[in-house]
Amino acid sequence: MMRTMHLSDGRYVVAVSGGVDSVALLDILRQQTGLELIVAHFDHGIRKDSCQDRLLVEQLAKRYGLTFVYEEAKLGPRTSEETARRARYAFLNKVMREHQAVAIITAHHQDDSVETAVINLLRGTNRRGLSSLRSTLTIKRPLINVPKADLVEYALRHKLSWREDATNLDNRYLRNMIRHQLTLASVADKNKFLSLIQSEAQVNDKIDAIINNVLSQHLHAKGLDRGWFIALPYNVSKDILARWLSSAGISNLTRQRVEQLTTKLKTAAPGKRLDVNDNRVIIVEKQYLALKSRDR
Repeated sequence: MMRTMHLSDGRYVVAVSGGVDSVALLDILRQQTGLELIVAHFDHGIRKDSCQDRLLVEQLAKRYGLTFVYEEAKLGPRTSEETARRARYAFLNKVMREHQAVAIITAHHQDDSVETAVINLLRGTNRRGLSSLRSTLTIKRPLINVPKADLVEYALRHKLSWREDATNLDNRYLRNMIRHQLTLASVADKNKFLSLIQSEAQVNDKIDAIINNVLSQHLHAKGLDRGWFIALPYNVSKDILARWLSSAGISNLTRQRVEQLTTKLKTAAPGKRLDVNDNRVIIVEKQYLALKSRDR
């Protein structure tokens, strides 16, 4: 069995699309003792034949004696990558809550890490963009250091069956265009880029540790120290705000939304209420920025 990240014992939701990556992942995981696996399949409704993917995954779960859960959406062929991703993770998070699972496991691999870094660079990434595709507390990516070619070789060697997604050949999607261009790049260039991603991840970990430490010194029962926050350099305050909100369970804000909130919080007068999302608001007080639940 190929070398992957070790997972602690517990119940996990495994995202299985039916492609070679997730099929290989499921076969590897089902051999690890101490794991209770919930096989989750999300049908985006983008392709006419996507129901065949669901049938394949359902048969795999049955063969392995695992619980199978799926949801069918009707997003349509013109759906953007971001819309499809958000719908998929909304489903996976719902399954995780319903089954009281430890985390979600995805089949993201080394090639995905490189592609995501390139996409983020093209979009004008912040410091986390190069190393954004990593494991978190609720999303585990045990294959993130495994090349795609190794997964294909594993699937062939173990005579696994999978389905190829025809949309992966459509260069209207940015990821597909980048993927096809990367196949022309030299192995040496890819290895250099991977080293850069890993170095950036280590630097980000150190920066995050510093931010957590500083934030803890200025976060009080009533809220975040307003005067201190206003005096921070803009780029630092963005990171502080994002980390504060993340620690309160708000981690799905876009970069643009964090930037907007940072600007408004630095200039808003006491008494101002700023919407964070559908459930939370920040109330600007004289000395503190107070995060509150929205009134119903």
